[in-house]
Amino acid sequence: MSELQQRTLSYYRQQQYQPGWFDLLSVMINGMLNNAGEQESHAFLQQMGDSLASRYPLSAARTVGELEQQINLVLARFNWGFVDVQPYETAILIHHMALPPGDGRMAENQWRQALGAVLTGLYARWLGEQGGSPAVSLSCSATGGAASLTFRYQP
Repeated sequence: MSELQQRTLSYYRQQQYQPGWFDLLSVMINGMLNNAGEQESHAFLQQMGDSLASRYPLSAARTVGELEQQINLVLARFNWGFVDVQPYETAILIHHMALPPGDGRMAENQWRQALGAVLTGLYARWLGEQGGSPAVSLSCSATGGAASLTFRYQP
């Protein structure tokens, strides 16, 4: 078992989820998908992630390690898992682990895509506020299992 997988299991063991909140979110996301369609719903969720990032701004980070630490502090407040940030020569990868589980009624893939849209807005705002260029895109892809996503910030 990898270190990130062990951290994920440890994270889940320490968290408590309040009944109702993820049920409500799932009902709302399902309603958006059924009424507005996937593309429009994901655009809206991305905007909500951007708005959430504006409510919880990060302090200026001098290193990638500081950026990772600051992101993890906010995610811990939300009980939304944690990130591992890896810098590369022309990109930054953000591995988001221990995604909040859905209510079990919404398809796992739809739930993860919806969370990915919210987190794309959140991370894009934070990276932009750290000096990133709005011309650099942030993309989200599914990786590993149901509890993780990878975000690539690369021109």
